[in-house]
Amino acid sequence: RCKMNEDSGSDYLAPWQLSQVVDGGGIGIIEESKHTNFTKGEFVTSFYWPWQTKAILDGNSLEKVDPQLVNGHISYFLGAIGMPGLTSLIGIQEKGHITPGSNQTMVVSGAAGACGSLAGQIGHLMGCSRVVGICGTHEKCLLLTSELGFDAAINYKKENVAEQLRKLCPAGVDVYFDNVGGDISNTVISQMNKNSHIIQCGQISQYNKDVPSSPPLPPDVEAIQKERNIARERFMVFNYKDKFESGILQLSQWFKEGKLKIKETMTNGLENMGAAFQSMMTGGNIGKQIVCISEETSLQSL
Repeated sequence: RCKMNEDSGSDYLAPWQLSQVVDGGGIGIIEESKHTNFTKGEFVTSFYWPWQTKAILDGNSLEKVDPQLVNGHISYFLGAIGMPGLTSLIGIQEKGHITPGSNQTMVVSGAAGACGSLAGQIGHLMGCSRVVGICGTHEKCLLLTSELGFDAAINYKKENVAEQLRKLCPAGVDVYFDNVGGDISNTVISQMNKNSHIIQCGQISQYNKDVPSSPPLPPDVEAIQKERNIARERFMVFNYKDKFESGILQLSQWFKEGKLKIKETMTNGLENMGAAFQSMMTGGNIGKQIVCISEETSLQSL
């Protein structure tokens, strides 16, 4: 979504250009290669994969992936065992300051999405005693608590978030994995404890507005943040490339051990890319939104 702005606010997210092929995270199979690192039949991925069924790509921009890490579920490399998984894992490791046994409570907004659905599970795996998710439908709330191990979930479209947080997080909030920004985040921050931590992963509610990539808080919420010494800074996963390899191995291990449940929403056909993108923007996806764009195994991440 950021790439639809003239200034994406990010060094690694160049905005899409008019009359040029749209791109995004993708994975495919090599049909022919003159690059010394690749041979026919290997699976490769790139953060800048064009939305087309076949493409000639610079081999230096591609990375091999090992299907054994995902038990053959190739699409997982675009979600839980890929960038969203790394964002959730490394974000929590670097910015969450979770101490096992210290009875910490984590709240996750956008909790049924690609990062949020993983972040809550990883929060538990790393030592949080309580994880509460915020999302937009009853179905998603049920999924979080019945399948993904969240202790509770709040439907922000039907429930009073402030009241529910007071009820579900009686000891306050210690870690907030923020995917949305805006009113929901302001409400969560107002109930965070002293010296707590915000993992600012995304600010989706703000991307249609002309605001900085790390939008300022309203004065009253900013006063709470400063008074309680709540750490809040934008998290950029590409600043931690040295942790990618070990992170992928950790995510893969948790998945194979059954400790990390993976959800994704799959759409077939390049012609359905636009509809899938719109659906994701209005909350139609659970987990990562994936589009299979060719019969020869080419997958596109949204």
